[in-house]
Amino acid sequence: MKIAMVGLGRMGANMARRLMQGGHTCVVHDRDPEAVAVLVGEGAIGASSLEELAQKLEAPRAVWLMVPAGDPTEQTVQRLAGLLSKGDLVVDGGNSYFKDDARRAKQLEPLGIRYLDAGTSGGVWGKERGYCLMIGGEKEAVKHLEPVFATLAPGLGSIERTPGRPPDQGTAEQGYLHCGPAGAGHFVKMIHNGIEYGMMQAYAEGLDIMRGAAGKHLPLEHQYDLNLGEITELWRRGSVVTSWLLDLTALALHEDPKLDKYVGYVDDSGEGRWTVQAAIEEAVPADVLTSSLFSRFRSRQQHTFAEKVLSAMREKFGGHVEKKG
Repeated sequence: MKIAMVGLGRMGANMARRLMQGGHTCVVHDRDPEAVAVLVGEGAIGASSLEELAQKLEAPRAVWLMVPAGDPTEQTVQRLAGLLSKGDLVVDGGNSYFKDDARRAKQLEPLGIRYLDAGTSGGVWGKERGYCLMIGGEKEAVKHLEPVFATLAPGLGSIERTPGRPPDQGTAEQGYLHCGPAGAGHFVKMIHNGIEYGMMQAYAEGLDIMRGAAGKHLPLEHQYDLNLGEITELWRRGSVVTSWLLDLTALALHEDPKLDKYVGYVDDSGEGRWTVQAAIEEAVPADVLTSSLFSRFRSRQQHTFAEKVLSAMREKFGGHVEKKG
């Protein structure tokens, strides 16, 4: 099908590429004309403005946004509201706050414009691996764009099916899921990222403790000079703590055993904060997730090896460039 992609950064451009490889037609737009030109050279249809983009689509028009959360997304949605028509669709695939999604969907409803939020996980590796999609919005709108979701998602792949799960139970095992009404997709993605914070922190602290085992202040018989790169490689095979984050950590330690290229300044995307806020609103204890968020705050004042590990993971899965603060 034909779909527009607005925002051709780290993920948007690769998502357009994956869609085109899957047989879809992409109309692309970005503030940077060179980013548009690159995709046009690969088969996309370029648009120099949102107005031109809307003109190059056929009804019902579908526009997927991959622009920064907050004001950039807000402005883009409001501009599209004046360009699209009844029956058209807007998909926010960025990292918007779920309450903003619910508000935008309600604002667009009188215009007949359908709004979907698609929490997207996969980072810079998504073009090859596929993107895990957590979708919120009207059921029929989700159904209309299912060919797009199915192309972007990883599919069943080589992951073993859950024992006893009926093959017709739903799309989750294909890597995409309609989670609920507007905002539900980004709510699930928000919690996903909050959990990610906790997992990353656990790996980072554990590796830091193992690194500290070589400390000269310890009794000689308790000093261990451990090869962290080999240990993470070991854990990738048969261990209960195996994960893609561990894979990326092993890769980072192979490339830079002491992680000297990293300072240990760990930023946060905002979703960890929103997760903690949701826990407060729901009166749900979230000790690990809250602690992992606060650890990132502290990393901007003093740095440990654990924070270098966190920075390395963020760069590997999302292409996040560390600030040298």
